Order: sequence, then C-alpha cells, then structure tokens
Amino acid sequence: MSEHTVRSDDVDLHVRSSGAAHDRASTLTVVLLHGWPDSSAIWEQQLATLADAGYRVLAPDLRGFGRSSRPRGRSSYAIPLLVDDVLAVMDDAGVARAAVVGHDWGSILAWEVALRAPERVSALTAISVGHPSAFTAGGLAQLRKSWYMAAFMVPGLAERMIPALGWRFLRAAWRGRSPEQAPGLARQIADLSRPGAITSGVSWYRANVPGMLRGALARRQPPPRLVLAPTMGVWSSEDPSLTRAQMVASEPFAAGGWRYEEIEGVDHWVPVNGGDRLDALLLDFLATTQG
Repeated sequence: MSEHTVRSDDVDLHVRSSGAAHDRASTLTVVLLHGWPDSSAIWEQQLATLADAGYRVLAPDLRGFGRSSRPRGRSSYAIPLLVDDVLAVMDDAGVARAAVVGHDWGSILAWEVALRAPERVSALTAISVGHPSAFTAGGLAQLRKSWYMAAFMVPGLAERMIPALGWRFLRAAWRGRSPEQAPGLARQIADLSRPGAITSGVSWYRANVPGMLRGALARRQPPPRLVLAPTMGVWSSEDPSLTRAQMVASEPFAAGGWRYEEIEGVDHWVPVNGGDRLDALLLDFLATTQG
C-alpha cells in the first residue's frame, strides 16, 4: 500500500492506494469512501482484499477527516464540493471510470457521485445508507434512529455531547464496547480528539441535512434521480442508526440494476465488524458487473 496527497481546489486529500498500477488499461479501479467519524483506515481489510484480487484501490480521507484538510465553515462541506473531491482523486490517478463503494456518509457521497457524474461510475455499492430520496421510507422508525442529527445541527452541542461521559455517544454506536475492545472505536476517539476535528466532521451534517430534509418534505417532488450504474445495497441487521426500509426503498432509483444484501448480526461498522462477508459480496458483485 502507498499513500499520497491529492489537491482538490483548496483542500489537500490524503489518499491510500493499493493494487495494480494505473498504466494497466484492463485494471478496474475501486474507490472506497468512508463515513463519519472515520477515515480511510476503516477500509484496511478491503484495501488488501481487493488488491489481492487484482483491482487497483483508492481510499481517500475525505475532507474534514483523517489526515486531509479541515476547512472552516459548513459551506465548505456541501455535497457538490465533496463530489468534486472524489473526481479529483480519480483524475489524479488517471482513472476515467471506477466502481465506487461508500459507507455511512461515504454511501451518501457515492450515490451523489453516481447521480452527478454517471459517466465516471461503472458500479455502485452503498453500505448502510440508501438512495437520498429513499431515506424517508424509513418513516417514524428512521426518524427515531436519527435523533442525533437534530442535535448535530445546534452549534456547539455536538462538540460537547460527543466526548461527554468518556465518549459515551460513540461507545453506544459500538454496542457498548470500550476502546480496548474495539480498535476502530479507539481510532475514532483519537481522530476526534484533535482540535477542531469534531466540528469539521459534523459540518457534513450541518451543510447537507437541512437541504435533504427540505427536499423530502417538499409538496412537489422533482423527477426521480436515477443511478445508471449497477447498484448493490448492503444493510446490516444490528445497525442502530439506519433501518432496513430506507435501503430496500432504493431499488426504484437503481435504473442500472439492483441487488440487495443483508448481513446478519453485524452493527453499523460493516467494513470492520463484517469485513469478511463484505469482502465476499464486493468480489462477487465486481466480478458480475465488470464482466
């Protein structure tokens, strides 16, 4: 594995890469997009698995996370800028099209890349979070699970709430594990303990959630936004934050073909706690969709 920096406008993105060199025209590139409050480190297993299978893999620390820049102001985290970051990573690698895999906020971003730049996406895998227009299908159950989003909107509240009581909020998301029991949790706490890191991370919510809610509640709905690439949705049965319904309801928006997979007994952190099963699904889906 190697690491490098990609410039996207005024932001530096730290990128991990593994696998075949980009000068092999027949090599498929896979782009892995993490969510909150992670970094490319969550994809450590997938970086190795996909590279061993012959793929070239790119996994950026998205802006606001990991070793990438943390610009100030919520407007710096608007979806169009985040999409531009992903395309900048691909352009820097000389990649015209890639299979895009996202988890959590990375899943939302992966959907948006496929919707806004369909010519750049050969296949899409969305883990945990369904199509942006399908979120409301979760109904009241999903709203209850998403209570923390409202808290994140209040300036300064997330900055106090997240580290309170020994990072209780994060430990609950890891099913009560301690940092000693869950290296992924320990990594998240270390990342968020850096000055300004909590604010930059929750800026993804503050910049984008209000617009998403306005769109969902609008009286007149715009034409459906359809993904043209083959799409796989992966949901885990023990996810405390996201319902099955919002993932399953994504099918009508997957014009390029839809595949749904459910991983039993795994919590929200699928790339880590369900890594082996996710790897198997990715390898099968990529082999199927890439010929």
